[in-house]
Order: sequence, then C-alpha cells, then structure tokens
Amino acid sequence: MSVSRDTDPEQHSDSAADTASSDATPPIRSQSPLASTNANASADPVWIKPGSAAFRRISIALFLAGYATFSLIYCVQPLLPELANHFVVGPAESSLALSLTTGFLAFAILLAGAVSEAVGRKQLMLISICVASVLNLIAPFLSDWHAFLVVRALEGLMLGGVPAVAMAYLAEEIDPKGLGMAMGIYISGTAIGGLSGRVVIGFLTDLFGWHVALGAMGALGLIAALGFAVLLPASRNFVRRPGFQVGYHLRAWGGHLKHAGLPFVFLIGAFAMGCFVTVFNYVGFRLSDAPYGLSQSQIGLIFVVYLCGSVTSSIAGALSDKIGRGPVLVVGLLLAALGVGLTVSDSLSVIIGGIVVLTSGFFVAHSIASGWVGRLAETAKGHASSLYLLAYYLGSSIMGSVGGWFWDQGGWNAVVGFAGSLLLCALFCGLYLWARAVQDTRQSRNEVARAT
Repeated sequence: MSVSRDTDPEQHSDSAADTASSDATPPIRSQSPLASTNANASADPVWIKPGSAAFRRISIALFLAGYATFSLIYCVQPLLPELANHFVVGPAESSLALSLTTGFLAFAILLAGAVSEAVGRKQLMLISICVASVLNLIAPFLSDWHAFLVVRALEGLMLGGVPAVAMAYLAEEIDPKGLGMAMGIYISGTAIGGLSGRVVIGFLTDLFGWHVALGAMGALGLIAALGFAVLLPASRNFVRRPGFQVGYHLRAWGGHLKHAGLPFVFLIGAFAMGCFVTVFNYVGFRLSDAPYGLSQSQIGLIFVVYLCGSVTSSIAGALSDKIGRGPVLVVGLLLAALGVGLTVSDSLSVIIGGIVVLTSGFFVAHSIASGWVGRLAETAKGHASSLYLLAYYLGSSIMGSVGGWFWDQGGWNAVVGFAGSLLLCALFCGLYLWARAVQDTRQSRNEVARAT
C-alpha cells in the first residue's frame, strides 16, 4: 500500500494560529544577516529545492546543530562513576548530572518554539548552542557538586532552543518534496552527537582525564556553532512576531492538540523513545551480570550502534519523500519491535544484533515522525515541534524510569514485554495516521475528478 507524500491528514487542522492571527501584533521582518527573517520575504513560500547549494548548506548546518546539542546533553553519561568519585556522591545522585539536563530540556523545548516566534529561528539556535558550550567548558572547573548540577541544568535549559526550532525551520524553508531527506540528515546529526557524547568522551577520559574530556566537548560545541552560523541561510518564509503574547501561544498549543493527526504523532514520539531508552537503560545491567560479565567500557561500545541510526534516518527520510511517510513509519516500528524481541536470546551476538535492529528501526520512526509534524502543522510550526519533543523527552524520562520497575520485578523478559507494549501503542498510532493519509488521498482524487 502506498500513499502520496504530499497528502497527509492535515486538512482537518484546527490550528490555533489561524484564530490568533486577528489579535496578533503585526509581524516584523529583520534585515540582520544572522536573522531568521528576510526583508524580501513574500506572501508565497520561497522553497529551497533538494540538490541546491542552499539545501546542502542547510543540511550541513542543521547536522552540526544536532551534533552539538546531543553531544553536550549526553557527554556526562559515561562519566557518572568519575563524577561520583570526584564529588564524593552516590551513584543515584551522580545521575542527576544527566537527568537534570534532560528534565530542563523537556521544559525548555515547550517554550522554545514560542520564544523563537519573537527572536527568530536562527538567532535562538545559535545562542543556545554557544551558551551551552560555554557552560560545558566551565563545568570541569567547578569544585562544588551543587554548582556543577546548576550548570548542567542550565545547559538543558539552553539546549531546548535547538530541537524544536530546527524542526520548524526545516518545515518552513525546505520544499516539501525534500523535507524528509533534510529532516533525516538533521536526525542523523543528533544520532552522531549522542554517539560522540557517550563513546568518544570515554576514550578522551582514558587519555586525558574527565576534566579535559568534558571541556573538549564544550570546545567542539563552539566549533559546531561557528559552522552553523556561517552556513545556515536566513529564513525566507518565517515572519517574526515581537513580544511574548501568552494568549496567542496558548491558543497555538491548544490548536495543535485538537488537530486530527498531530496528537498521534506526539504519542509515537513518546512511546518509541520510551521503548528505546528503557532498553538502553537496563541492557547494561543484564550484560554486566553472568554469564556475560562485560566491563563498563565494553558495554559503552554498544552505543556505536548509533551510527546505524545516522544511516537509517537519512535513508528513511529520502524514502518517505518517494513512497509516503505512513509505510516507512510502520516499517520502522516493526523493525524496532523485531530488535527488542531478539534481545530475549541468551546469545550475546544475537542480543547485540537485536540492539542494532532496534536502533535502526527507532531512528527510522523518529525521523519520519519528526518530519510529519512539520507537514501536519500548517501554521505555528515551532509550537507543534515543541509539543512533539516535549512528548518525546517525557516518554524518555517517565517510561525509562517505569522500565526499572519491570526489571526489578521480572528481569529482562519483563523489560522486553514493557518495551514491546510501548511499540505496539506507537504502531496503532502510525496505522491510524497512514489510514487517514490514504483516505485524504482518495478524497482529493475524487474532488479533482468531479471538478473535471
């Protein structure tokens, strides 16, 4: 079954931005070279075509943004034992160095789309990456544990300005025929950033110590920010709204939640990420016990499978532009479910293979769902992206923690059952969206036939 890539269940949108337009402050166009707006922007979208020089620049710039963001978020995960020893805290308390970052990130993402409406897409992303990188450079010099946690929390707060706004930027600027590919490249950047933050920093720590390693990640973030600033073109289709209009933003968020399709995309992000994090949170416990007895460094190398996510997200994005988002999304979720199922095996090689398949399927699903948000949200795309990522990270924190209860009660088989149930819920949402897209395609063809 196939579906037109340009026909999604967006015709039934109740976007609140439409209802808010009558009382919103008139938009302002900026002429700053770093601005996210363009003084010559016209009422009709000026799309950036796939294969053009501008498309390549945007793809590289957003890849760098994704890399910097996720390497800064996750670079402390392998360092938790080092932090516990250095600051003389327990393992649970040391985990706050990561959980506070992701917690504040989820909160910031909800507001980032709204803030970007006032200050501009590019400016907000650039400021976010630069400030977070500087904070990461400061962190190794702090001798007080609570000060270290404050810095990590502020990093999460700042980095919330990248993911939601990046998705909105792409949806506004890229020709719909190439949006899937562009979104896939951005997601691949986040995958490599997550890999670098978890694996590369481990090797740097072994060579130079965790202080230098953590500072090096901040320096890499600043280098990525420089490339981002130079490469990313100013927006052509975004119009800045000055001030922070609470009523407008509340109506925009509410309108997206009333949309016929968007809430199901949000749920897909929450369920898929909840499954992914649950497996990665507890597979280390399993593999460190008998009969495997892997060391922490060996377990850490499992994160190399993020490279699979980088490849499959780009492929999935390009494929969705050709055959439609619905079938690619469903295949991604089925692949993830297969991977989870394979980890039930007692064979270490099969378990690792299952994690590879899970990672590939997850990034396919995440890439497609991310792109679908931009297609379904006809206006106020930053608000829609922020809601998707809020659900995504809440799924990570809440369901990832709930997975621990299943591990305690029933071991790995219980974890697999819980992760599989999350994917099943995501699959139901994906099938619903696919069915609506097919229905809308038929309706559009019938209307064209009657008109002719």
